[in-house]
Amino acid sequence: MSGRVVIDTSESLTQKILNRRVLRFALGIGLAVAVSAIFSWPLAYIVPIFVAKFLVERQAPTVQTVYELLIAMLVTLAMGWLVSVGPTHYPSILLPLIAVGMLWAYYLFSHPKWNFFALILIVATIVLPYLAILHPGAAMAVAYGLSLSGVVSVLIFALLHVLLPDLAEQKDQYQLPELDKESREHEAFRALLMAFPIICFFYLLEITGALLTMIMIAILSQQTAGQKSVKVSLFLIIINGIGGLLAIVFYNLLVTVPTLSFYIALSMLCAMLFGYKVYSDPAKAPIYAGIFSTLLVVVGSTAASADADVASNFYVRLAQIFLVGIYMVIASYYLETRNWSFLQQRK
Repeated sequence: MSGRVVIDTSESLTQKILNRRVLRFALGIGLAVAVSAIFSWPLAYIVPIFVAKFLVERQAPTVQTVYELLIAMLVTLAMGWLVSVGPTHYPSILLPLIAVGMLWAYYLFSHPKWNFFALILIVATIVLPYLAILHPGAAMAVAYGLSLSGVVSVLIFALLHVLLPDLAEQKDQYQLPELDKESREHEAFRALLMAFPIICFFYLLEITGALLTMIMIAILSQQTAGQKSVKVSLFLIIINGIGGLLAIVFYNLLVTVPTLSFYIALSMLCAMLFGYKVYSDPAKAPIYAGIFSTLLVVVGSTAASADADVASNFYVRLAQIFLVGIYMVIASYYLETRNWSFLQQRK
């Protein structure tokens, strides 16, 4: 009899932990959407993406979170200043510097402790020089915007944990990397080989409207740089495709009721549904998190757009994400079928 009581209590606690995490996730996304939509500074639409990443991947804020954010802010501002006064008119200098920044970010991506810093670094490395070329003087403003987005995300993350602390016992959040140093370096190099040619293409031709495409390629290259990269790329196409279809539904509902309160409520409803899937099924959490991230990227960047033709902008972004998937499959297949010695990992 006593044993049965223990089991019931344990099940009850597990359900309470799940409910609280889902509620925290929904409130966090709702607050992030509200703040980014109301104040709408440069790159404000990435706040919900950062908040979702924090709430899914980290059990609670720590000193390391603040330390990581501080370094990210300093690097971002320094990079913004550098491209504002530096080598944007000299591709032979600029592109190698971008390659170094991307390689550094790819290497850090594979360490859970530095994943957030790596995300900000890869975005800053691609966005700031590109804007400095197309719109001289805009890089520093966007650097401030990206830094502010990181600060707001951490504050929301911390606030939600103060209001709704996790009921589970605290665990070590930062596990050691799954790969050794040499394997991490090898995958970082492969990711750079996949992403950098298309980044150079956009930079040299100064193609407008390619910012989202470059960011998606840069981030997804890291995820597909390991073994079976073609299969992973195809899998990411499916995930992004589902996210894109859901974004269409979300967008059309938002067009029907174009108010901020409805936008926030709809975001929270989606966050609640995906949050439950993420927290209740950890094995499939990356799938649901990837679909939800695609939805946030497409809808958030469209809602933040200042262009008059918002509807056209929305479908252009969907097309960009689809083209990103196609490029990733082609690049992955090309690298997998090469027998170049420098691509072979040492045993």
